[in-house]
Amino acid sequence: MSDQLPNPIIIVKRIGDVRIHTFISSFEGNNIANATHIIERDHLVLIDSQFLSYYATKFRAYADSLKKPIKRLYISHRHPDHWFGLDTAFSNIPIYALAETITFIKNDGEASRQDHLAKMGDQAPKGILVPQHAVGPGEETIDGIKYIFEKVIDTEIDFLLTIKLPGLGVHIVQDLIYSGTHLYLTKHMADWIGTLEKMLVSDYELFMPGHGLPADKIEVAENVKYLSAAKQAYDNGLTDDAFKNFLIQRFPARECPGIFDIYVPRLFDGASDY
Repeated sequence: MSDQLPNPIIIVKRIGDVRIHTFISSFEGNNIANATHIIERDHLVLIDSQFLSYYATKFRAYADSLKKPIKRLYISHRHPDHWFGLDTAFSNIPIYALAETITFIKNDGEASRQDHLAKMGDQAPKGILVPQHAVGPGEETIDGIKYIFEKVIDTEIDFLLTIKLPGLGVHIVQDLIYSGTHLYLTKHMADWIGTLEKMLVSDYELFMPGHGLPADKIEVAENVKYLSAAKQAYDNGLTDDAFKNFLIQRFPARECPGIFDIYVPRLFDGASDY
């Protein structure tokens, strides 16, 4: 399968003496353009680990090519496309996550892996790797850069770690933003909209998403528009294929429609939340 996967897209932004690298898996087919990031100064801090083993391995190789020590890796939340790559490529790195994310991976990670084996084939991880270090809301200076850690609840996921870099004007939001792609929707659309509206009036200008390209406030506003339309359709009783077709027709420029096959059974039919 890996021989058929397109190469990732890599984007590097420089802010002073800091480089921010974004590594994005394919937008094609049923892929969902997972975006993982590296904050580079004298050391490297990584955000998330990719989903498919092919891209996890490529992401680690890219990080190693920078020839600087990897200080730590943060997992933003419990959806498997953000932590499955840990066992594949990051077993020797200190890994941090919210306590709720650690508990989920420890208790339900193997069940999630088993649930994905048939669909992923050789791209599934061989095992699970539980993050060793809990991180909570607060501040820390790493490599001379101020990090502000926040726990966001009830948006795309129940518990999400976001990271602000106020000295750089950068907000690492992961799955609060789907940049140019269709969103993974939950029943918390109203809360999600409220969170994004606060981001629109914040002092941050660059938003690092969990899917798609680095984003600005225009893309944040586009996510608000998408969520507002989806909430109205949901409230009006559209379900399953009717709901999916409405959003595809309403937002034809958005990519990665494979996301519908992942979340629609959970949103409407009570499928497993793995």
